[in-house]
Amino acid sequence: MGQSLCCVQVDQSTVAVKEHFGRFDDVLEPGCHCLPWCFGYQLAGRLSLRVQQIDVRCETKTKDNVFVTVVASIQYRAVAENAADAFYKLSNTRAQIQAYVFDVIRASVPRLELDSVFEQKNEIAKAVEEELEKAMSAYGFEIVQTLIVDIEPDVHVKRAMNEINAAKEKPSPNTYRGSVLQERQAIVDGLRDSVLAFSENVPGTTAKDVMDMVLVTQYFDTMKEIGASSKSSAVFVPHGPGAVKDIASQIREGLLQAESVHK
Repeated sequence: MGQSLCCVQVDQSTVAVKEHFGRFDDVLEPGCHCLPWCFGYQLAGRLSLRVQQIDVRCETKTKDNVFVTVVASIQYRAVAENAADAFYKLSNTRAQIQAYVFDVIRASVPRLELDSVFEQKNEIAKAVEEELEKAMSAYGFEIVQTLIVDIEPDVHVKRAMNEINAAKEKPSPNTYRGSVLQERQAIVDGLRDSVLAFSENVPGTTAKDVMDMVLVTQYFDTMKEIGASSKSSAVFVPHGPGAVKDIASQIREGLLQAESVHK
């Protein structure tokens, strides 16, 4: 109906391009406009002035030969005052922006090592924005903001980095073995000191007597606790308290060996 009455409506945040016999004539602002088609006027097209966004994924290589995928988010819009340039000069705005982003990223990232790429992503984004601003302003577009939203190393490199970090946090077997030996040595030293102190305070008592007494006491205490528990699942093997002597002999030998090593 609007075309038949030579009237067109331009929506908000949009401009329309008017031509006269195929030649650019004017840029129509939002509102209602008279377009007498019988005199050769026609509407060539419409151009949005809203901010648009394009995400560009660019694969490149760092200075230390690590392949990474850099994801850049570009926010741009057409300038109303230069709507004719934005409408006529570029046929594919997104492809043009993508080409400039590729050019800047592939010129910047290969100068940096992988760690520096993560640290200097703001500088990379600024370089991309400055280059786009210079290039796209000639076509009637304004670059609102440029962000480096993600940096993805190659999957094999990422797995290797995770394994290296896990190895750094996990203690080595030698460290664990050393701590266990230190704990055992501390227990042996404590037992030896206690036995020697008791022998010195009780006249006529040797270290062997004290150790036998400790073991026998522990033996009967253990048997008492097992018998007092109604839900005990212990399995008894025939033996007698005399077997404690063998244990006492082994502990004494351990104490003597530890004492010789300690000296």
